[in-house]
Amino acid sequence: MSETYGYIRVSSKEQNEGRQLIAMERQRVPAGNVYLDKQSGKDFARPQYQKMVKRLRAGDLLYVMSIDRLGRNYEEIQQQWRLLTKQCRIDVCVLDMPLLDTRNGKNLLGTFIADLVLQILSFVAQKERENIIERQQQGIAAAKARGVHFGRCKKPVPRNFAELVNRWIHKQLHINDVLEQLNMRPATFYRRLRDLRLGKLHLNDESDICFFADEQAIESPADSVAQR
Repeated sequence: MSETYGYIRVSSKEQNEGRQLIAMERQRVPAGNVYLDKQSGKDFARPQYQKMVKRLRAGDLLYVMSIDRLGRNYEEIQQQWRLLTKQCRIDVCVLDMPLLDTRNGKNLLGTFIADLVLQILSFVAQKERENIIERQQQGIAAAKARGVHFGRCKKPVPRNFAELVNRWIHKQLHINDVLEQLNMRPATFYRRLRDLRLGKLHLNDESDICFFADEQAIESPADSVAQR
């Protein structure tokens, strides 16, 4: 006996899938047959979509809200459409585009029209994805031009960082004591030390960094911490 399925996709966890869920309820798709991915449409490596495909059997019916909810990659949309309709031998209905309903027009002309519409809509879906990426890049560039910084904020470096490093280099402190007083992990400590040597780390007391003038060798992360 054939079954009815629904596939829903939103691009991120913040987006609301409510409109697509309502559409599936109107088509009387059983709740257990509705699959939802909160993931980009750039490809079909989506866990719920792949799980659904494994359940499909010949004669089943799949609803999607729109072709861009299926995906935004022109070639992969075409490939998946063939997979669903030819290999899995199911019917697919795109709710916002009645011409993309394989239950209708199964003759040569109907198939031709559906294929033509599919190619146009999948092209538009990919073009929109490219436009989104371009707008994001333009927005990032504009934000950087305004001085906006992206990425995680670095943990503030304590004012006594250079002093403690100086005492560690002169073997007055064990590295473990330095890390404990700075409340830093070893990897963070060595990154900050490298930044200080390259002049990328600015401390309030410039006199603290004078030890670099006569200290040529500084222990790297490759050296065992236990050696000190």
